[in-house]
Amino acid sequence: MATKHDYSKDDIRRIVKEEDVKFLRLMFTDVLGTLKNVEVPISQLDDLLNDKIMFDGSSIEGFVRIEESDMYLHPDLSTWMIFPWSSERGKIARVICEVYKTDGTPFEGDPRNNLIRVLKDMKDAGFTSFNIGPEPEFFLFKMDEDGKPTVKLNDEGSYFDMAPLDLGGNCRREIVLTLEEMGFDVEAAHHEVAPGQHEFKLVVKTIARKYGLYATFMPKPLSGINGSGMHLNMSLFDDSGDVFYDENGDLKLSETAYHFLGGLIKHAKSYTAICNPLVNSYKRLVPGYEAPVYVAWSGSNRSPLIRVPNARGQATRLELRSADASANPYLAIASVLEAGLDGLKNGIVPPKSVDRNIYRMDAQERKENEIVNLPDDLLDALEELSADETMKHALGSKIFNSYLAAKHLEYDAYRAQVSDWERNQYMEKY
Repeated sequence: MATKHDYSKDDIRRIVKEEDVKFLRLMFTDVLGTLKNVEVPISQLDDLLNDKIMFDGSSIEGFVRIEESDMYLHPDLSTWMIFPWSSERGKIARVICEVYKTDGTPFEGDPRNNLIRVLKDMKDAGFTSFNIGPEPEFFLFKMDEDGKPTVKLNDEGSYFDMAPLDLGGNCRREIVLTLEEMGFDVEAAHHEVAPGQHEFKLVVKTIARKYGLYATFMPKPLSGINGSGMHLNMSLFDDSGDVFYDENGDLKLSETAYHFLGGLIKHAKSYTAICNPLVNSYKRLVPGYEAPVYVAWSGSNRSPLIRVPNARGQATRLELRSADASANPYLAIASVLEAGLDGLKNGIVPPKSVDRNIYRMDAQERKENEIVNLPDDLLDALEELSADETMKHALGSKIFNSYLAAKHLEYDAYRAQVSDWERNQYMEKY
């Protein structure tokens, strides 16, 4: 997570002069989580600081119709950052923005504004902050002579392998150093189980290209090996600290933690459509590749959907293991937070923990342990999402409807395609 600073407008003006910043990238996301940016010369700095930068919202997925297209970008100055890589045109700074309408009110279709609204729900419930730590994973592939990504892995390393097998080591080290220079806390960088897979998108892709590699956060780019997930570690705080911790509680978890967990379990099948938003996401969520398939939780094993890591005290947290990095982070965080808050509001008690390998259970054993499956594909997940009023509140009606419409179109386009697997399986046989 990046360190935030309380910059004033004068601070920004001073930094721009001292660092000779020439261009500004004003960043926001569309409904699907695609990063958008409006790049302006530094001469527009005062307009930016006074919330006067406009853009055409009708060109952004899930925003507005052309007849209501004018929108404003309001910068969050705490997100100000100068990119550490150089540019021939001069230094470039970025700032993350919220989208506002011409009447001066926050645009309800902006995912960042939506998360701000859900965080207000959290504060109204008596909490001060929601700590969330993502673990985004990705693959590094070689590129061809035209600079296009191939499906050839950069190496054949496995978990914690060292050189010479781990040929992506130099690339990975520079990614870590660049992230730390930008204010991110990076705990560790190593091979994941699948060859070429490592545990942030712009930095990762930029540095990878410098090494002639292509980084992808696609959940399942290759068959037969583990895909890429983005585990979400989460905890709630109030003025006293981490409210998930209770020295005297079962597993040293508080009643608050259990009710939050109960909400995560209850709404798991519906927020899967948000945390796993691609057709390809469901190729990862299959048995045999360490990704969760079943809705269950445990304090001791890694096969369920939600795990309780061993750390306690102010590091007590819940880990959701299903999400992947193709998700819109604003919507993913809003959905799991609202699910947990629903658990608190309604005192939802989670089912008993499952402390054995679920993959080795048969259907009857899973039924006896109240274990249900995650959705099999994007269509199943969208059907679960569309029926969940808590998730509708988590996204707000505008984003909820835009998201469902866009994802149904995506699934319909996928369903109309014929794959190589189908041709290989059926063409000669039938």
